[in-house]
Amino acid sequence: MSSASQTLGGASRCGWVLGPSLDKIIKNVAWRKHSHLVSACKSVLDKLESLADDASDPTSCSPLYGLSSSDAEILLQPLIMALESGSPKVLEPALDCAFRLFSFGLIRSCEIKDDDSSSIIFRLIDSVCKCAALGDEAVELAVLKVLLSAVRSPCIYIRGDCLVYIVRSCYNVYLGGHSGTNQICAKSVLAQMMIIVFTRAEENSLLVDFKNVSVSELLEFSDRNLNEGSSIQFAQSFINEIVEAKDSPPDARLSLDMQNGCYYPEEKKADEENGESVNEVADLSGYSKVREDGFMLYKNLCKLSMKFSSQENPDDQILLRGKILSLELLNVIMGNAGPIWRTNERFLNAVKQYLCMSLLKNSALSVMTIFQLLCSIFWNLLSKFRSGLKSEIGIFFPMLILRVLENVLQPSFLQKMTVLNLLEKISQDSQIIIDTFVNYDCDVEAPNVFERTVSGLLKTALGPPPGSITSLSPAQDMTFRHESVKCLVRIIKSMGSWMDQQMKIGEMNPPKFSDNENLTDSPANLIDDAYSADYELPSEASSEFSDAATLEQRRAYKLELQKGVALFNKKPTKGIEFLMSTQKVGSFPEEVASFLKSTSGLNESMIGDYFGEREEFPMKVMHAYVDSFNFEKMGFGEAIRFFLRGFRLPGEAQKIDRIMEKFAERYCKCNPNSFTSADTAYVLAYSVIMLNTDAHNTMVKDKMTKADFIRNNRGIDDGKDLPEDYLGALYDQIVKNEIKMNAESSAPQSKQGNSLNKLLGLDGILNLVWKQSEEKPLGANGYLIRHIQEQFIAKSSKSEVVYYAVADPAILRFMVEVCWGPMLAAFSVTLDQSDDKEATSQCLQGIRHAVHVTAMIGMQTQRDAFVTTVAKFTYLHCAADMKQKNVDAVKAIISIAIEDGNYLQEAWEHILTCLSRFEHLQLLGEGAPSDASFLSTSNPESEEKTLTNASYPSLKKKGTLQNPAVMAVVRGGSYDSTSVGVNPPGLVTPDQINSFISNLYLLDQIGSFELNHIFAHSQRLNSDAIVAFVKALCKVSMSELQSPTDPRVFSLTKIVEVAHYNMNRIRLVWSRIWSVLSEFFVAVGLSENLSVAIFVMDSLRQLAMKFLEREELANYNFQNEFLRPFAVVMQKSCSTEIRELIVRCISQMVLSRVNNVKSGWKSVFMVFTAAAADERKSIVLLAFETMEKIVREYFPYITETETLTFTDCVKCLITFTNSRFNSDVSLNAIAFLRFCAVKLADGGLACNEKSKRDYSSSPFVKDDAWDSQMCIDKDDQLYFWVPLLSGLSRLTWDPRSAIRKSALEVLFNILKDHGHLFPSPFWVNVFNCAIYPIFSFTFERKDAHKENDCFSLNSRPLHPDGSIWDSGTSVVAAECLVDLFVNFFDMVRPQLHGVVSILAGFIRSPVQGPSSAGVAALMRLAADLQGNLLEEEWRDIFLCLKEAAGSSLPGFVKLLKTVDSIELPDVARPSNEMELSSGSEVINDGSDDDNLQTVAYIVSRMKGHIAVQLLISQVVTDLYKMHWQSLSIKIVSVLLEIYSSIASHSHELNSQVTLVLKLEKICSMLEISDPPIVHFENESYKNYLNFLHDLLVNSPSLSDEMNVEAELVSVCKKVLQIYLDCSGFGHVSREAFNKPMVHCFLPLGSAKKEELAARTPLVLLVMQILGSLERNSFRS
Repeated sequence: MSSASQTLGGASRCGWVLGPSLDKIIKNVAWRKHSHLVSACKSVLDKLESLADDASDPTSCSPLYGLSSSDAEILLQPLIMALESGSPKVLEPALDCAFRLFSFGLIRSCEIKDDDSSSIIFRLIDSVCKCAALGDEAVELAVLKVLLSAVRSPCIYIRGDCLVYIVRSCYNVYLGGHSGTNQICAKSVLAQMMIIVFTRAEENSLLVDFKNVSVSELLEFSDRNLNEGSSIQFAQSFINEIVEAKDSPPDARLSLDMQNGCYYPEEKKADEENGESVNEVADLSGYSKVREDGFMLYKNLCKLSMKFSSQENPDDQILLRGKILSLELLNVIMGNAGPIWRTNERFLNAVKQYLCMSLLKNSALSVMTIFQLLCSIFWNLLSKFRSGLKSEIGIFFPMLILRVLENVLQPSFLQKMTVLNLLEKISQDSQIIIDTFVNYDCDVEAPNVFERTVSGLLKTALGPPPGSITSLSPAQDMTFRHESVKCLVRIIKSMGSWMDQQMKIGEMNPPKFSDNENLTDSPANLIDDAYSADYELPSEASSEFSDAATLEQRRAYKLELQKGVALFNKKPTKGIEFLMSTQKVGSFPEEVASFLKSTSGLNESMIGDYFGEREEFPMKVMHAYVDSFNFEKMGFGEAIRFFLRGFRLPGEAQKIDRIMEKFAERYCKCNPNSFTSADTAYVLAYSVIMLNTDAHNTMVKDKMTKADFIRNNRGIDDGKDLPEDYLGALYDQIVKNEIKMNAESSAPQSKQGNSLNKLLGLDGILNLVWKQSEEKPLGANGYLIRHIQEQFIAKSSKSEVVYYAVADPAILRFMVEVCWGPMLAAFSVTLDQSDDKEATSQCLQGIRHAVHVTAMIGMQTQRDAFVTTVAKFTYLHCAADMKQKNVDAVKAIISIAIEDGNYLQEAWEHILTCLSRFEHLQLLGEGAPSDASFLSTSNPESEEKTLTNASYPSLKKKGTLQNPAVMAVVRGGSYDSTSVGVNPPGLVTPDQINSFISNLYLLDQIGSFELNHIFAHSQRLNSDAIVAFVKALCKVSMSELQSPTDPRVFSLTKIVEVAHYNMNRIRLVWSRIWSVLSEFFVAVGLSENLSVAIFVMDSLRQLAMKFLEREELANYNFQNEFLRPFAVVMQKSCSTEIRELIVRCISQMVLSRVNNVKSGWKSVFMVFTAAAADERKSIVLLAFETMEKIVREYFPYITETETLTFTDCVKCLITFTNSRFNSDVSLNAIAFLRFCAVKLADGGLACNEKSKRDYSSSPFVKDDAWDSQMCIDKDDQLYFWVPLLSGLSRLTWDPRSAIRKSALEVLFNILKDHGHLFPSPFWVNVFNCAIYPIFSFTFERKDAHKENDCFSLNSRPLHPDGSIWDSGTSVVAAECLVDLFVNFFDMVRPQLHGVVSILAGFIRSPVQGPSSAGVAALMRLAADLQGNLLEEEWRDIFLCLKEAAGSSLPGFVKLLKTVDSIELPDVARPSNEMELSSGSEVINDGSDDDNLQTVAYIVSRMKGHIAVQLLISQVVTDLYKMHWQSLSIKIVSVLLEIYSSIASHSHELNSQVTLVLKLEKICSMLEISDPPIVHFENESYKNYLNFLHDLLVNSPSLSDEMNVEAELVSVCKKVLQIYLDCSGFGHVSREAFNKPMVHCFLPLGSAKKEELAARTPLVLLVMQILGSLERNSFRS
């Protein structure tokens, strides 16, 4: 057999295929019937024997490989005859042969166009096509096979009509096919042809790779019913076999030849001869033959899809199937379409003109399959061609999708499901969503597609409003709800993924351009990034990149315009005013008219009302509006119809009147020959309106007839009648076709939503399209279609339609503003109402994506809204009602926290509150005792009781247990109530408890791992986020701890954990975290609940211990910050326990981590300082114990990194010295201060240069004494002496004498031992700050006298008890002072005046001890410094003494004056004078007592004063005696002044006789000794005289110079005069004066005698002095 078949057909390759086939035909054919066929076959077989392939170039032969065309004609003739024989048996081998010739590329190098009967190949194809009509199943399949192989063959080129013919033949097989399988195969073959033809058109070449059609996808929308068992698989393999037939040619070598050079059609050869490749030509012309064919086929398919059934045969199923098939093929084409459809104008226009029109026309049909196909085609257009079809998509989106989506009450289930599925697809493509928003919602000309989609999905998700009538079953409604929620989730998810992608791109290549120039240079590469999700690249011509700012402007403009439109629809005048004020409309009537004419969304009735207004401006607008119409060559009825399309006439006759009047005028102007006058047109117009109402208003029962209409219009044409035919035709027009506005039918829809829901763009027309009775195809309404076509053309001819692309995530802000509300509503309602696992998990997912987007772009309000929603849905606040979905909400919260933690900011609070509640429930479930049982502040007895109850059994194991914590939780609270059970108590039923317990099992799904993960994850948060996280955690913890019923520490323990986790962050961040935490620790540490406060302090201690493990470098202040909360709480806490705890904590920390404490010392000392001042002895002693240890053992550490801490240490010790509990503590503290001084002197403060500079700049010690003059920054060691010395100085005023003494000794010892270290300027400060303050009482007393504050005893502010030093202390102080001064005299010489003033102050003291100490000290000072003092310094000493003597005089004089004013009870006074009213008697007695007291005080003051004056006089005398040799005139004159002032003061005192008498009387009454006034006078004169005499004797020269002698004589004279006055001699003559004579007089009183006796020694002294004078002096 094989040898036979091999010989059949001879040597040529065509023979190998033809031979066996012809042989088979001969065998199968009926010889009688087809004798000529047999003979033809035989002759060809014979011919084949002799034929061989052309040796030179077999591939170039046409139309058969290797053979001449004449041979080919002969060879193919019998094949054609066989095909025309009509016998299936013959057809099969013939068709098979044809298939092989085509698929092996044996028929080649020819182009087949149309009825070119000369072409043998056309005749072959023609005869194949005709075979299909036989109706044999196998033949149909074979025909399909041949036709597809012919179209598929790259070796021949089937063009034009021939291609259409082949397609039509396949169509016929599909429409009239014998079996379902054949129909499916026919459909698949057609689809495969489309793919081949259009792939070639794209590539502009016959040799292309194309994909095989998928049969199951092809049957997605229709023809599933044709499937007979395995038809789909059969058809798929059928297609694959034909397409891949080229892989099995007769021999491999042939196939290689074929592939190498068979596929050039003539045109391609021609192109090559011109030296250009086809591709180049394609780019130049764009319209090669291949493309021309594609274009033509596309056009035909579109036209086929627009065929509508005739009115005679409305149910033409064949037509409908043909239409559906065309749409399916168009869908295949668009599904496989590549970029040429966007870049090539012609193809793009084909889509606009033909496909879009087809979509538009078919959109009115109610056939479900068609609707699904339209949606599918629309999806292809949207996903691939949206940049080129902006306007068209703007029309189809509302028409196909939004119209169905927004129909909530009566939707077709399948239609709406199709739309929802399509939306789901759309919403998965993030770029489409962004582009839609940018190009439609931000474009004034376009509908708000995104906004309406979202609100439509919301309406669907909420379901029909309650109480409304709906055609949906509950199950369908649920399906819709879930699907729409799914879409919303996908939308927000896509927005998130787009944002992440853009941000990633932004991170990878940050924008290098500063301005927009570079943007326009390279749109392509930017677009590549932006569109990487989708190979939709907008053609550069029509797209432009837009930044968020311009979009924002466009969006704002649109929103404002919509606001204006909405306002217009309520109050037209207001709306127009608003639009003018915001410059959306110009201020000229023409501009307003144009706006009203062109803007969509305006309510037509309102436009009519506005036109009918009587005001001037609306009238002008109406006129401008009418004038904008061109009624030329329009019939009157048509003109009215055209005119009234844009608005509804108002109801008032007057308004209609005005409008129609203007219309008539305009009509006549456009058509001057129509009527004789405008009046005619006006009346007729009015008639037409009335007729229209009459004919189409259902309320009108008796309709107007044609005769009535004609009769009504008699004589209106200037008294003449209009032609009856004319009026009759007009009547018919109106009655048949109502005059109505474009959007009249949109009224029902506009009721549904706001004005945004009206279509912007083509709302009126499209509404009419939809309103068509759905079965009736649109073809019937030619006018409408024409109009929509006009709109399409108008839209597509707008060259300025720009498609915007955006890569800036900021655009999402505007999108979120539009969609967050609907999404939140949809998600929360669904979560609330549905228990469907799928639906609720979708919602939670949606919320997660929403939080992600809002958080990343920083929309806080929106973010918080979503977080709060999901937090509320956890139901943790009312656990008894929990369900699985609520547990899922908890999981969602956890994942939000982990995924978007960086951007949650304030929203953390909600999340952490949920976690806190969750943990609470978990604990209850496990039966752990509540925190409250540990934190209760109860007495010991009840504590024991709680312990016995506290071992709660596990709820889960033991069933119900009426314990209060559980009860509170089961009762539940509102989400916002801080703790779980604050609500009023109510009984809890066992059912509730049981459901609560079963819910606790639900919570087991979430382990504590997930919970803790959030806190552990906190270390991954960025620096801002961790601060926000900690803030929120502190807030939640605060509310937990402050719960009145159930304080808890969960968040507090987490705070400690989080602080641990984040301790290694950089300082900058850690300090921000810590500033939040420290405030929290302080607030809670001061809490009234002691247990809570103790717990917090202990937590703080744990943290601090951990923190102190870290090294700290010098000059940082971080540890100090860290430990500061301890110090603050220590200072402010009212609780002893807390204060004691803090002291113990700090002690433990410091002693265990002493090497690491650096800047922390400052806070440590602050705590101890506060402890030292505490009222509790135990705390003081505890703190001092540690302090002792620190100073003794760890002193070097204190100042290791920061010398300033030395100051803090000193301050702390000084505070201890003030402790009133235990003088041992104080004395030890003083000793430590001494120790500190030694360390300081030894240079024990290691200190680097840098810190020196730093400290000097920050004046740390704010001691008043160290005022601005202090500039010690030169050597900072000195700086640290200051607080030490001034602290000790203050201690000298301690009320306890041992402390005073100790402080004095230590202070002066320190100065003595280390004074040599101080430079002279520093000594000035030492005196000012440490020494003078000790003796400040001496100054104060002086000041007191100056201020004449006679009654105030000297009290120092430091000592409210007003204690003055005892004499012991004074002696020590004075001695120490002099010692120090003498020791360091050279350094402190300038302070001499101050020291002497102090000693003078001592001397001036009215108390015995200090004054004698002062005298001794001054004498010693003079003695020790005798040789060193300069004349000036001596003078200074004496001046100080002079001042001391004189300073108290003014006060003293004032004191005496008060005595004058005092009335004393006169003993001798008659009693009747005393009789006054009884009331005043009492007063008198009282005041007498007071007076006596006062005088007694004055007497004692007087005595003191006299003693001081005499003492000063004595000291001066002693000093003079000591140093008389070295005294100069200046000093002597000072001495003279001192003596004379004291003497004259004493004399003055004594000469006030009445005063003296009064005092004597009082003293005798009070039984106290008299003040020694006379003695005072005697002594002062005596000293004076002696001094003068000494001067005279010892320094004659000085005396002469100063005329001492004269002074001496005058003093003597004065003394004698006083004596004589006293003895009563009165004035004696000068002679008598010089010769003492004794006369006898009357005896004197005893007091006088005493006085004279007292004065006698003085007189004797005078006599002696006078006697000693030299003779001549004496004589003078």
